[in-house]
Amino acid sequence: MKGVVLAGGTGSRLRPLTNIINKHLLPVGDLPMIQYAIEKLSKAGVQDILLITGKQSAGLYLEYLGGGDKFGVRLTYKLQEKAGGIAQALSLAEEFIHAGEKFVVLLGDNLFEDSLLPFMEAFKHQKEGAMVILKEVTDPRRYGVAKMKDGVIEQIEEKPEHPSSNNAVTGIYLFDASVFGIIKTQAPSQRGEMEITDVNNVYAAEGSLSHGFLVGWWIDAGTHESLFQATLFLRKEDS
Repeated sequence: MKGVVLAGGTGSRLRPLTNIINKHLLPVGDLPMIQYAIEKLSKAGVQDILLITGKQSAGLYLEYLGGGDKFGVRLTYKLQEKAGGIAQALSLAEEFIHAGEKFVVLLGDNLFEDSLLPFMEAFKHQKEGAMVILKEVTDPRRYGVAKMKDGVIEQIEEKPEHPSSNNAVTGIYLFDASVFGIIKTQAPSQRGEMEITDVNNVYAAEGSLSHGFLVGWWIDAGTHESLFQATLFLRKEDS
């Protein structure tokens, strides 16, 4: 299974740090944030990885990660010319994924404890569709939330005022190649971006959106506070 890491965006919640560097190169503990995503995929046996990022720090990624040899992977790079949402960034992977292939997608600012292997194994046996990885949280209004019925996702609600569950959708997704056709049918949201929630809801409506749950810690390191918390989690994990 191939991997795609999305490391674009403007990093507006982490300014002024991101005025000079892409947020996924900021340090978390002893390493740049992006390295954790690469290592998670490598440890799960993913060898071919596409890294999608903006122009701001593309040269720094190449200098630090190179071709991926030191991580046991083969890295390919793709530029996202301007921030247009997660789904728009994902559409740039179409040439990297061949017909019939399944792949795993990580948002580069999502850090987590669990191995990806169980989710990848389960998705290999799923006939078609997509899988999202959920985490029970105490503040679901900050996230996309899975509306469940009889253990099945009916819909994903984006940052709902009155969440139907505490099950947040993390930045870990598994897709088959059909996702690129679905992205092409989507229109930008009110904020002018192509939303991954809209794509996942197409699968939910078809009944082909499965899910798994993270057991260990998970954090979206996209704010100053969560970046600090991520460092604490990682130091505790290493101690």
